[in-house]
Order: sequence, then C-alpha cells, then structure tokens
Amino acid sequence: MIRSRALLQIQPILNRVALRIQSSTVTNDTDSPLFDMENPFEKEHEKCILCKHNVKVDYKNVKLLSQFQSPYTGRIYGRHITHLCKRQQELVQAEIFKAQTSGLMASYLKEPCYLDDPNLFDPEKPIRPHRF
Repeated sequence: MIRSRALLQIQPILNRVALRIQSSTVTNDTDSPLFDMENPFEKEHEKCILCKHNVKVDYKNVKLLSQFQSPYTGRIYGRHITHLCKRQQELVQAEIFKAQTSGLMASYLKEPCYLDDPNLFDPEKPIRPHRF
C-alpha cells in the first residue's frame, strides 16, 4: 500500500522528465545547426615516408637502406628518429640485416659514396628526446 502510494506520487514527475528528454533529443527547429561535418581540430593522421610514397623495401636497394643506418657506428636508427611506422621499421631492420649478411652493405660504417645522399629525416631532432 505504501509502495503504490509512493508510485502514484512519483509517476507524474517521471512522466514530465521523460517528456523533457524526448523534446530535447527530437528538435523540429530549422535553426539548429547540422553536425555532419568532420572535427576541424582533429590532427591529420601522419603516415611514415615509406607508406606515403608506397616504397617497397628490398635488401638489394642499399642506397635506401643506408639512410636508416648511422654513418659513424653502423647502428640502425630507431623509430623515434626515423618516424617510420612499426611494420615498416621492422621490415627495414630485417632488410638491413639481410643486406649485411649477403655482403651488400657494410655492418660497421656507412659506405662513403652514400654520405652525400639527401636525408629522409633529421637524426638530431627525434620525436622522443634523449636522456642526455
């Protein structure tokens, strides 16, 4: 009995709230703005340079692979320096290793003929800063 009396008192309030929710979601007003445009503040998705230009990485293309190798130590630059996607970075590392084991690339120093090639990235400005 007490529950039914409480329900009778609350029922009109619930009806009014439900009516407000329905009226706020469905608008017939022609002045309301249309939100079918894309977010203008969303950053453009950046592709890595190999994906953007659809470059196929091959172990025989030593000139391309030497761009991702340090000229002084022969180490392969990391993703935070090369700006490559994960898939392309793993592919480049595998192809460099394949070229080094087949004898097409030096493993410790960069070939002097490739030192004047244009840079694909700046090793001095990584995405993630160094500890030192």
